[in-house]
Amino acid sequence: MAPSLYIGGHCALDGTPASSRLRIAPKHLLTHSVVFGMTGSGKTGLLLVMVEEALGAGVPVIVLDVKGDLANLGLACHAVGPEAYEPYLDSESPTAGDGATAAASLHEARERSFALWDLSHARANEFHQRVALTIFTPGSDAGESLHLLSSLEQPSDRWNTALTEARNALSAAVSLVLRVMGRDDDPARSREHVLLSLLAEQRLKRGEGASLDVLIGDLREPPIETVGALPLDEFVTANERASLAAALNALLASPTFSAWRSGRAMDVARWMERRRDGRVPAVVVSVAHLDDEARMHVLGIVLEEVLSWTRTLAGTNQLRALVVMDEVYGLVPPHPASPPTRRPIVSLMKQGRAFGVGIVLATQNPMDLDYRTLSNAGLWAIGRLQTDADRARVIEGLTGTKASRSKRAEDDDPSLADTVKDLGPRWFVWRNAHESGGPVLARTRDTLSWLRGPMTSADLRARKRVG
Repeated sequence: MAPSLYIGGHCALDGTPASSRLRIAPKHLLTHSVVFGMTGSGKTGLLLVMVEEALGAGVPVIVLDVKGDLANLGLACHAVGPEAYEPYLDSESPTAGDGATAAASLHEARERSFALWDLSHARANEFHQRVALTIFTPGSDAGESLHLLSSLEQPSDRWNTALTEARNALSAAVSLVLRVMGRDDDPARSREHVLLSLLAEQRLKRGEGASLDVLIGDLREPPIETVGALPLDEFVTANERASLAAALNALLASPTFSAWRSGRAMDVARWMERRRDGRVPAVVVSVAHLDDEARMHVLGIVLEEVLSWTRTLAGTNQLRALVVMDEVYGLVPPHPASPPTRRPIVSLMKQGRAFGVGIVLATQNPMDLDYRTLSNAGLWAIGRLQTDADRARVIEGLTGTKASRSKRAEDDDPSLADTVKDLGPRWFVWRNAHESGGPVLARTRDTLSWLRGPMTSADLRARKRVG
């Protein structure tokens, strides 16, 4: 029997205490989860608890870390003694004694807090020992480098076994290249996108790579004569191809862009393989260091690869993997907006369950999420929300009753709306569609990882030095 996942404590909405800890079965995460709450509500802590529990149950996890907070998962190994906190304490110019005192105080405070939840530093260290953690930082060497263009530049068996998935991954990579050059990256509108995709696909189908230098050569001496029903020169003129080739060459020569083309390949299947020593893989893709536009395209590429991998799996009714996304603002907006992340997220929410892949989305902006995404979630965790519109949206999803546009959420369901409005940190209105009864109040347990705040590039480098 699969172990239950220990989330924290719970009580009735009116505050009546419950007789046990809040636990859920791993398979409950198969119907996906959404976590809402304003800044400071405890969303990140809840996500880390869910990640830790999944890993503890032997379930591999992929975390897409937008803000840098979930890279704190890498600090679990440092919770074995006070001295391990010192490299990460914030202070302008601490003396060794001051640093040691602060570290000892922090260690003792966590020890006391752990005891309230039947946890310990020993358990935190044991958790780390069974987890194989990789932190990717695309475009940076702060963590592990990630070859974002591997679906373009490296051949793959998918061109023989999963053509649609291969094309989607290629399209995402071509969009990133064009965006970096400041050109139109829309797959449906950009003639440059269509041409580069056609040239790359020809080579990839033959089992060759389509690196940028190879594509430059194909633009200069095209191996095709037509695009669709038009002659190549009518679709993209020779001068336009020469301009595109020159731009690609400048990009190829750029030292900055070389960071996107080095490192580990985008091989999600390998990421998710259990290690020979039995450790469970945890992969964090941190994009906190990127600007909003680059972040969107990088996440689009990663999500297309995750979706492609998901579709290669055999069907199951057990949780095989968990994909966690913190702060999905702008990633899966309502129609008609269509960023590169929207299609793979919606597809994963619709199809992941059949393949054993659960999805967890978190945001402080419920109004930004596509409603169909919300309707696919079986587990809801609602932290404090201040605006009427946000409360109305989540209450509508929670109760199935649409709040009137002419009234506040409090007028439609005053008790639930007031509860959401007045929640304290780490408290959530919790609804699990797999369990009988209505929503309850849940308080998350402490995280085994040290939740110290966003991990900067300097912090990630320090972690690599510490080991």
